[in-house]
Amino acid sequence: MTFRRRLTAASLLILVMKVFSGQTLTCHKEQYQTGNLCCSMCDAGSRVQTDCTESRNTSCVPCLEGTYNNQPTGLKYCFSCSHCGADHSLKIKTSCTTTSDAVCEPQEGFYCVEPSDNGCESAEKHRRCEPGQYISQKGTASTDSVCSDCSDGSFSDGTFPSCRPHTQCETKNLQLLKPGTTSTDAECGEHSSRTKIITTITVMSILLLFAVIACVIYYVRRKKRTLTL
Repeated sequence: MTFRRRLTAASLLILVMKVFSGQTLTCHKEQYQTGNLCCSMCDAGSRVQTDCTESRNTSCVPCLEGTYNNQPTGLKYCFSCSHCGADHSLKIKTSCTTTSDAVCEPQEGFYCVEPSDNGCESAEKHRRCEPGQYISQKGTASTDSVCSDCSDGSFSDGTFPSCRPHTQCETKNLQLLKPGTTSTDAECGEHSSRTKIITTITVMSILLLFAVIACVIYYVRRKKRTLTL
């Protein structure tokens, strides 16, 4: 009985030592733990194919095209490259390699709404200003456009970087046909009295020309009759 008790106590001690030994196993920064072993990590751009053993070092293989690992790893897989697709209004800023992920940026006329480590996850189209507003702050790849209202006496169709003053018809010797609004310019035209004068002069000139022609014809015919007699 004493021998059996001693054997049981010794077995328990060995088991406790093993457990304690496993808990206190500390691997170096460039290693990863698997079981009771510290294995060397694979370099960036590769992954673990097989873990190390007591007699063999870690076996590594390069990441396949379209995947990457951007730092030394003990993983047995590589990460998939980010997709900079038009479905998210993105384009590629920096292509993916086996050691770095792709960097995405918004397409022209869009701004990022979901920033991430690889640039941007999703983008939206810049705000379009309404007629009567001007673009007070142009949109960038990270910010939306800012619109502001035009004040009285000025206008914008929504695409102007600033509101434009209404045309002053009087300064052009024209009459105001339609007042301007915040979205449209004033409409000008010829003064009605001036138009009438020009029309009258034109008509009189035509009548005078016909009269001169008639007189010439009458004089020529009369002269022919005189010569005949």
